[in-house]
Amino acid sequence: MTGQTIPRQAIHRLPDGLRTDGGVHVVTGEPGCGRTRFLEYAAGSFRAGPVWHVRAQPGRSAPPLSGLHTLLRAAGRTVRVAGDGTAGEALFDVLRAAAGASPLLVCVDDAHLWDPASRAALGHAAARVRATGVRAGLLLTVPGHRPVDRELAALPVLRLGPLAPGDAARVVDDVTGGAVDPGVREELVTAAEGNPALLLALVHRLSPAQLAGRRALPRPLADGEVLTGVVGGCLTGVPPDRAGLLLTTAAAVRATGEPDADADLVRRAAGADAARPLPEVLVLAEGRLRFRSALLGRAVYAGAPPERRRAAHHALAACLADTGADGVLALLHRSRTVTGPAPALAAELAAAAASAPPGLRRGALTRAAELTADGAERAHRYTAAAAQALLAGHSSEALRLLDAARSRPVPASVRGGAELLRGAVLLADGPVDDARESFLLAAGLLTRADHEAADTATLGAADAAWAAGDPASCLHALTPTRALSSGAPAAGPHSVLLRDHRDGMRAVLLGRFDRAAGPLRRVVERGLSGDEPEPLLRSASAALMLGDTTAARRAGARALATARTLGCAALEPRALEYLAYAELRAGCHQLARTHAEEGLRTASRTGQRNTAAHHHAVLALAASIEGEREIVAEHVAAALRTARRHGLAQAATLAQWAAARADLGAGRPREAADRLGPLVRSGARRGHFAVWMLAVPCFVEATVLAGRPEHAAAAVEDFALWAACGADPQAPAQLLRCRALLAAPDAADPLYLRALDRHEETAGDFERARTELLYGKWLRRRRRLREARNRLGEALMGFERCGAHLWAQQAAAESRAGGAAPGLPGAGELSRLTPQQLRIARRVAEGATNREVALSLSVSTRTVDYHLRNIFATLGVRSRVELVRLVGQAEKTGAQP
Repeated sequence: MTGQTIPRQAIHRLPDGLRTDGGVHVVTGEPGCGRTRFLEYAAGSFRAGPVWHVRAQPGRSAPPLSGLHTLLRAAGRTVRVAGDGTAGEALFDVLRAAAGASPLLVCVDDAHLWDPASRAALGHAAARVRATGVRAGLLLTVPGHRPVDRELAALPVLRLGPLAPGDAARVVDDVTGGAVDPGVREELVTAAEGNPALLLALVHRLSPAQLAGRRALPRPLADGEVLTGVVGGCLTGVPPDRAGLLLTTAAAVRATGEPDADADLVRRAAGADAARPLPEVLVLAEGRLRFRSALLGRAVYAGAPPERRRAAHHALAACLADTGADGVLALLHRSRTVTGPAPALAAELAAAAASAPPGLRRGALTRAAELTADGAERAHRYTAAAAQALLAGHSSEALRLLDAARSRPVPASVRGGAELLRGAVLLADGPVDDARESFLLAAGLLTRADHEAADTATLGAADAAWAAGDPASCLHALTPTRALSSGAPAAGPHSVLLRDHRDGMRAVLLGRFDRAAGPLRRVVERGLSGDEPEPLLRSASAALMLGDTTAARRAGARALATARTLGCAALEPRALEYLAYAELRAGCHQLARTHAEEGLRTASRTGQRNTAAHHHAVLALAASIEGEREIVAEHVAAALRTARRHGLAQAATLAQWAAARADLGAGRPREAADRLGPLVRSGARRGHFAVWMLAVPCFVEATVLAGRPEHAAAAVEDFALWAACGADPQAPAQLLRCRALLAAPDAADPLYLRALDRHEETAGDFERARTELLYGKWLRRRRRLREARNRLGEALMGFERCGAHLWAQQAAAESRAGGAAPGLPGAGELSRLTPQQLRIARRVAEGATNREVALSLSVSTRTVDYHLRNIFATLGVRSRVELVRLVGQAEKTGAQP
């Protein structure tokens, strides 16, 4: 692998942002995070001006200020050494002069190895660069496992975070040439926890047969030797009498899975004097101890001899017992002092887990399973631990625990529970056909033992088939002769809700909307009558099938609040997905975008790629209204990438619709018609059965504007059936608009007027404004100019209210063509920006970096960089300082959109 692989794959966004952000950054991160490679990539990718790249050479004998002199030699200058800041001021003068003709980037690797006088001069010059706005960027790297030296401590810190799972997986593929089993890749990514150096060390540890999945992997995958090799000499210099404190801290963190531990407990167990200073690799905050680098803590624990690890856990357990805190935490430490099966201790742990906090509960159940000898009980405890991992948003950990649960033959009921959970994991993050098969297997195994679990599994199979766009499999799963049988004894409230949902979904699939309304309405009401997340999510889903967007939004918001209250991180992205879809259907596109941006962040954080794909689709749809072609393309590509890999027909259809709507908004009806044709016409390529009809109005408009109205007739008749079922509040008005587009001249006028009347019955400006725009165009072409100007003016105001920038431009152009006064009613200079550009400009004016803006908007930093250049060009500003001033002036005068 070349030295550039990791920056290209994972952290290229940071240098992209720094090219426009400029300024000063102390770049840090845990050992192996890629600080040096980041700096190399930043230096190699900077094209705006010269780059000075200085590396520390600690192994060579050199005079004082050797690092500073090395830097200044790049400019052909020398500096007199003094203790009064003269060197720093002279260095600032050099940087200012060098940046006069073009921007300058200065990269200093391992600045902590410079002598104190050099660091002081560097820190002084960097502070002056920040204060004066000199066009010089300074990137100074220091390690993250120790405090930043005081000479640099006042400078802004840029901490390199871990690789995202997708980026880490691509690194593995790059290094191995793709010759890696998907399951092995997943284990490597999980064990590395986003650390690039550890990821590479793990890959290089494995043989070709192990990488290909033909031979067993070593256990543990990241052992003490590998971890110690990655952290290198970070632990050198720790006094032997302080090593015990480090190991005890690492043991305390290991037992709980939390990032920190109670400082008093650790000190008592280690016999450490609280008055003595801590080793610099530890941090004390609010009575809690943690390692500055989590990787360092892993290395300390894994590198210690087993007997020392057991002694540390024994001391921690004893201290907890002495204080009377002999609960699940003490049991966890006791469990780490034994080897081999311990049935009695396992039973105590499992019992204590029931009342433990969620994080400890998962750890206690996992450890209880490891100590259990009985195969069935062991699998049951692993499955229970996997359920907790899934709720916490750790999908990959849940799958590993489920794999451990089926390592031995177990009763059907235990295996059924594991398969039910596996289906839930795969539905959120895996091929949905695989999820459906896991659910169906679980339903068969659980039918006799647990009717409610069997009901859940059966409906889960239908959910998976729905996501795949497979109506036949969905109907098969919903057949009453399967687990959801009305003859099952003693059906509880949850089973009744599931069966109502079953009956409603089946009626919808059969086109019997009259039969669907009753059971689906009961699902909505039962879900909203309680505060359990799963029934509330079912309620939101049923409300969307009914077209009751108010109930769907209410159920989604309640589900979100409840999931947050209960700490069910895995349910938050799903709740936000239903909320976002409900807002879209209600015509509230800005709210949909807000929920989808948050949903995308939570889905990415909890490893739910399928749910993330749906959020990408919503964001693409919202951006298609606002006319942000770059944003639409980015989200469409992201949604389709996962949809194609995992068989998500629904997300794929919505993403393609968004791309077509962006074409239509940009005045490219032929391209929109070509894109939508396969989705809405009969045939094997037709879009998802539940959502292709939503795209029909766009298709009709595109074909008419492209001069091919004959292609739309059949789709309109299909859409009429959809509009009649009442599942989409916008559909009746859209149908009238479609008929008006296809009607003869004498029939179109009343159809447009009736469509506008129906729009009065629903919320949202966008669809009404589209009808006003099309009607205004029709009137203008018939020389009814006064009426046309009125309609086009209404369309323009409607598009402006919902931020549909390109659509507003269409309305304004039509209005000018009809004789209206030129120019859009503006709001100062900022009115010339698109909605997305305006969001970016305001965030930049608030002081956000390009990376921070990208994270807040769920886009790449390259996209922010692209928009920022366009913002500068549109507004005629040349720097971020000028942009801040312009935005500030607009806000003071109230002249902003």
